[in-house]
Amino acid sequence: MHSTPRIRTRNTWATSVVTGCLVAVLMGTASIVGGAFAAPASADMSSAVTVTTAAHDAYSASAPLPGLSVTVSQTRNLISQGIVVSWTGGKKSTTPSGQTGGENFLQIAQCGGDDPENPGQPDRTTCQYGAFLTPGAKRDSSRASAEVVAPEDAQYTAPATGPFNGPYTSIPFTSATVGDDGKREVVASVVNNKQVESVNVNTNQFFTQNTSNEVSWAGSSATGSGSTKFEMQTAVQSPGLGCGAPVTASDGTVTGAPCWLVIIPRGTADGGDAKITQSGLFFDSWKHRLAVKLDFRPIGLRCAVGAAERQIAGSELVAGAVGSWQPTLCNAQGGSIYSILTGSESDAAMNANRAVAAPMALTSLPLIVSAGVTDSLAYAPIAVSGLAIGFAVDREPSAAGGASADDLARARTSFTEMKLTPRLVAKLLTSSYIDSLPYGADRSKLNYISAKDPGRNPRNITLDPDFLAINPDWANQALVSPSLSDLLVPQGRSDAATTLWNYIATDAAAAAWLAGTPDKWGMIVNPWSSTNATVNPAGVALEVPRSDFPKADPVEQPADGSVAPISSVTWRPFVNDLDSSAYRTLRGDGQVLGGWDSLAVPAKYTKTTRSLPGLQRVLGLTDTASAARYQVVTASLLNPTGAYIAPSTATLSAGAAAMTVSKTASSVYGFDPTSSAAKGAPTAYPLTMPIYAAVSPAMGDATLRTSYADFIRYAASVGQVPGAEIGQLPDGYAPLPTGWREQALAAAEKIQAGVPVISDGVKSPEPLAGSAATSAGVTSSAGSGSTVTPPGAAVDPKAAGNPVAALAGNATPADPRIGSLGSTIPLSLFAGILSALLVPIISRIRRRL
Repeated sequence: MHSTPRIRTRNTWATSVVTGCLVAVLMGTASIVGGAFAAPASADMSSAVTVTTAAHDAYSASAPLPGLSVTVSQTRNLISQGIVVSWTGGKKSTTPSGQTGGENFLQIAQCGGDDPENPGQPDRTTCQYGAFLTPGAKRDSSRASAEVVAPEDAQYTAPATGPFNGPYTSIPFTSATVGDDGKREVVASVVNNKQVESVNVNTNQFFTQNTSNEVSWAGSSATGSGSTKFEMQTAVQSPGLGCGAPVTASDGTVTGAPCWLVIIPRGTADGGDAKITQSGLFFDSWKHRLAVKLDFRPIGLRCAVGAAERQIAGSELVAGAVGSWQPTLCNAQGGSIYSILTGSESDAAMNANRAVAAPMALTSLPLIVSAGVTDSLAYAPIAVSGLAIGFAVDREPSAAGGASADDLARARTSFTEMKLTPRLVAKLLTSSYIDSLPYGADRSKLNYISAKDPGRNPRNITLDPDFLAINPDWANQALVSPSLSDLLVPQGRSDAATTLWNYIATDAAAAAWLAGTPDKWGMIVNPWSSTNATVNPAGVALEVPRSDFPKADPVEQPADGSVAPISSVTWRPFVNDLDSSAYRTLRGDGQVLGGWDSLAVPAKYTKTTRSLPGLQRVLGLTDTASAARYQVVTASLLNPTGAYIAPSTATLSAGAAAMTVSKTASSVYGFDPTSSAAKGAPTAYPLTMPIYAAVSPAMGDATLRTSYADFIRYAASVGQVPGAEIGQLPDGYAPLPTGWREQALAAAEKIQAGVPVISDGVKSPEPLAGSAATSAGVTSSAGSGSTVTPPGAAVDPKAAGNPVAALAGNATPADPRIGSLGSTIPLSLFAGILSALLVPIISRIRRRL
């Protein structure tokens, strides 16, 4: 019914083992480094590169945008991810039409190799460009006359075939892959100056509209500045580019094959044409390119042969961190390979809660205890992460709707701020906006009357008065798409779903709306998703919180002849996981249903091609690490204090500090919006989530217990150093508070020693602001009777304060006490010695790299 999502595989890379002394230094640094996701304090930031027309265009005298200066946010250590391309010194852009490409804009493409005739410069035949067939952005076209063909394009040009047919120029695509003849594969529609009509250089076996990452139009504001996200692809996503493919030097060192990012400025007209209609790869435009060399991590798993394989299972929220930690230690003597299978945390915890050998569970919530089940797990905190609602929405102001001249001037630029309440999130999860149901289905249950008189439920969130009341900058827009009526959400059960539904269910306004009370503008919940059994047509209330995201409405658009019916799932399909949601948001792919393809076998509905920058309309639920990886802009969410907070290192840390202990496991904490701690933490991000490694010390396999204990020790010590290098804590996570690190190390000792856990099943008293309870130790079931400091130790959760940009210097009252440098040094030394002796770890993660 829609295209099959690409299989996403996360590979790893070889690196040397970090020495104990270096680890000690890094651990000291970990206690004082932090910051917002947009500006992590890591080596990544030093790899930003700025290029200008004045300094880098050999033909700058004739450049269409002579004052242009472009900054690429990251150029080293790249994986499959998002980056930001921003610029100044341009000119106000004109949007493209069906006949022209627009005026004064940029085109951006990833290119695979150096020009053999011009070393140190990109080869235009290796650029992934032309797939969208938009004016001024194809690889080929007819020319007005032979006089307008640059000498550099002559080899790619077939002469005119008659008085009414001009020359034809086509830039071939040279792939990084090698054919049976041992040569690089080439797609060319001009060979020996003759046109080969059977070859399509724009859509081929190496890239199509569904896979290409090119940006065919990136516009500037009236000030000549602009910014856009760009998807970096490795050889996994684009074998034709080959970026990051392993390259082995004579000394055995393995690096990733480099690539190029090329920015092509376009003016107001092409040679021989009064408008922009020709390819940016034609030399007249190509000669003004600004090129930036890109360094990629080598893809592919390289670990010691014969290493033991260990299994871990559960939360995908920690997968990004594990993927960074693993290569640092995997090649040490006796190292183990950790294979992670992401899925239901509750299933993983239940499986781990046995005396027989089982995968280590990764979970945010404690085991669900039922009759005959005792929680025997030791819980070790290994990461602080969170959920995020990402969006990629570009402006489309409506003059008829009252848009001002300033609004109209910002057309096709991206929104960068969004505020959401629990009730608005509930609306997005319950198919309550009109366009969340198939156009041809019965939508009367949503107060829908007709297209001319749609009723009180808006078509999508951008037209909702409830949304516009707190997002006035979004007013007067003509934004219509099914992908603005809901969120991209993953299928299956997860702790993430439980956390998000708990955020909704504990809010009085959201709970009342779910029960059937209209908001003050008259919008009602889709009755099939109502928590009131008398409102719900099923006669049963939708229970919340819950561990999944049901599409409860059974409505269908009826079949029409040979065309199949459309259900709510066909109309708005699930994504595979939180990572793929962020990836699709970066690409502007809202999974909008396309037309019926009667020629397919079997016949099926297609999926609409992703929207290019300037036309994007996507909302997606993801995690903070994936949002950071793909550079997805995230919404600010209403927290229990009434503040709108976006996820960042500081706000995740504040969220961790405001967590309270679970009702069933005294060593597991979570963010409870109803607690006094949460209500007194104005900078806390409300969807902050801890991730625990959970193992039963009763497991009989001592070798496996030791391996899991070593994993926990590394994760809780060396693995908490923020940074973009292998072995560090990636952007999108907050470092563990000191008390959590202590708990993790105590749990590791208990797991290795096989000391049974005594499950108390009793909720500890909630910490009160300013009371002794906030700084007193708690006897944890994770540590042989050891005293473990709770995460909010020495923090007054009711204290006021503003969000901090970095966790440097003195801790503010609203933030967790990460630990002073003095107290970190002993742990650093321990971690340094430990890293030299520690059984190494690695995991193979089913993620895209």
